[in-house]
Amino acid sequence: MADEKIINLDDINYAVYRIGEWKNHYEINQIGLSNEVPATKNTVMHVKFSMDEIRNSKFDISDKTVNGFVAIALQLNSKLQEMDLDEVIELEEKEYKNILEELDNLDLLNDEDSLPLDGEDYLIFKLEKDCHVTISIPANDFTKNHFENEVKKIEDALD
Repeated sequence: MADEKIINLDDINYAVYRIGEWKNHYEINQIGLSNEVPATKNTVMHVKFSMDEIRNSKFDISDKTVNGFVAIALQLNSKLQEMDLDEVIELEEKEYKNILEELDNLDLLNDEDSLPLDGEDYLIFKLEKDCHVTISIPANDFTKNHFENEVKKIEDALD
């Protein structure tokens, strides 16, 4: 856990989310499958960067080269495995455009404000670099508990 008791919302070392719902329903885009909705401008920028990193990853499936979201979705979602690959690719593109639109239209907290690190109104993650990958570490007990519950839901859904 971080030593600071207050974080500034313009601090690029933290990602701040509110628990909420996305406007659209998503099958492929893991960002949109979460109930964690970005609450700050820096968090939106981090999410967009992460999506671009995943989309820029290329995998050969059948006779096509697909992006990381399509490859991950095909591995984890049996419903998508039954679809034609071109349909999955088309669905990912549609979801990507929808999530970008949602991200661009979120009601965000003011960058000039601050939050108590140990509060329970927002999920706060400390961002750390590990080589070229950014790792999100729960920055308080509220976020850690939420994160552990979300991982359990995912594990249960995959069983």
